Amino acid sequence: MESGSGPASSPRRVVVAVDESEESMHALNWCLTNVVSAAPASKAPPPAVVLVHARPPRPLYPAIDGAGYALTQHVVDSMDQYFDKAADAVVAKARSICTAFPDVQVEARVERGDARDVICSAAEKAGADMLVIGSHGHGFFQRALLGSVSNHCVQNCRCPVVVVKRPDTGDRQHGS
Repeated sequence: MESGSGPASSPRRVVVAVDESEESMHALNWCLTNVVSAAPASKAPPPAVVLVHARPPRPLYPAIDGAGYALTQHVVDSMDQYFDKAADAVVAKARSICTAFPDVQVEARVERGDARDVICSAAEKAGADMLVIGSHGHGFFQRALLGSVSNHCVQNCRCPVVVVKRPDTGDRQHGS
């Protein structure tokens, strides 16, 4: 029997990368169903879920003549407001999914930067026992040109990474 002290008494920490895609919300649902709800069966406290959203970095567009930037401060401020609202919407949607599991402790982190770096860094900062990330299912050429966030995390995160592929429901058009 466990005495209630030591590592078994502190909840595990599962980081889930979320964005506006259905794939990331599917990965969150998968995590809640298969990791969080499995905890009571093991008599361990449910893991804390840390939602991580990578907000795109501020784009810089050099002017045609190279003398400055083509964006005014007003445009940059408007873009920042847009990205803030988009991040808030993603986190709100993810939190609403988590409400089906009232015993789970949920934290949310929004950080600016390249998603690959933000997710790996956030997992390390959170002391993650596991990272759960959705797969967008890009083909070989898209992965070669754009890179794969999930592949980068698998290769670079220090904790175990679970990549959750969304089942193909046949309603998505491939290549469009």
